[in-house]
Amino acid sequence: MDIFLKASLGLLPVLAFLIVLIILDSFKLVKMKFIISAIGAGAACALISLFINPLILKALAIDFSTFARYVAPLVEELLKIILVVYLIRTHRLGFLVDSAIAGFAVGAGFALVENVYYLQSLPDSGIFLWIVRGFGTAAMHGGTTAMAAMIGKYLSDRHDKLSLTILPGLLAASIIHSMYNHFFLPPLISTALLLFLQPLILVLIFMRSEKATENWLGQGLDADLKTYEAITRGKVLETRIGKYLESLNDHFSYNVVADMFEYIKNHLELSMQAKGILLARRLGVEIQPDPQVKELFEQLKVLEGRIGPTGRLAIKPFVRKSSRDLWEIHMLSR
Repeated sequence: MDIFLKASLGLLPVLAFLIVLIILDSFKLVKMKFIISAIGAGAACALISLFINPLILKALAIDFSTFARYVAPLVEELLKIILVVYLIRTHRLGFLVDSAIAGFAVGAGFALVENVYYLQSLPDSGIFLWIVRGFGTAAMHGGTTAMAAMIGKYLSDRHDKLSLTILPGLLAASIIHSMYNHFFLPPLISTALLLFLQPLILVLIFMRSEKATENWLGQGLDADLKTYEAITRGKVLETRIGKYLESLNDHFSYNVVADMFEYIKNHLELSMQAKGILLARRLGVEIQPDPQVKELFEQLKVLEGRIGPTGRLAIKPFVRKSSRDLWEIHMLSR
């Protein structure tokens, strides 16, 4: 019974908070399969850290207290943020909301393995330790990675350099982790502060990001519908896209310009489907993508090859390639 209580205190709080974040996501941006994968990846990071931390400690020849305060936080946060950066750079995260959830899931997986390890290593530890580890340390791991993910996502939307994406979030997460390991405050007070400040900050960010998501969906869908309607009614030459494509006849062959037009049309269809699915989720309705989505993606790949790099560059202003647009296309493809 004692081991069950310790395990519950050490493992359940972080999972409960992750569930709260998922519930707050009204657009259901993150699928459960993705969250489970993120938890598993975080768990793998913890196993790696349990293996390399003793090696680094031995190589540096410093005392354990110094290592725990200054080196371990950097190593552990780096392992976790590498996963987050991968998700951002492969356009699997589109907003601060899903970045926070993915980051917290990675941190939760890390904390779960770490607490299982300590549960086995410290069988005689008291309940007090597991209150601190479950509500404090585990929440810290999830919170620092969520924060690093949101910083990384915010910066990646504005800069393409990997260093500008990873370093600020890594630095902030490592500093918070290090401060927590310094025990400036009594453990229970540190835990209480985490329980109060972390949910407050994340909820405020969620509210702002939900509003930004709603605005982006509304404005983007309206623009896509107007353009698509003009195309299907044969009035494309009256639009900015049509006039621009017509001007390209002097630089590209007729067939290439026709392929550009088809590429833009298919891209619009996919974009509208993705936005429609998100709006339906907001209303509590789960709808599946059109069966023709796979065919549209295959057509896009063929058209990209026929248009060529110069042609793709020419139509880039009309085929949005921001991280959110790339994310919505990726959402339909998975």
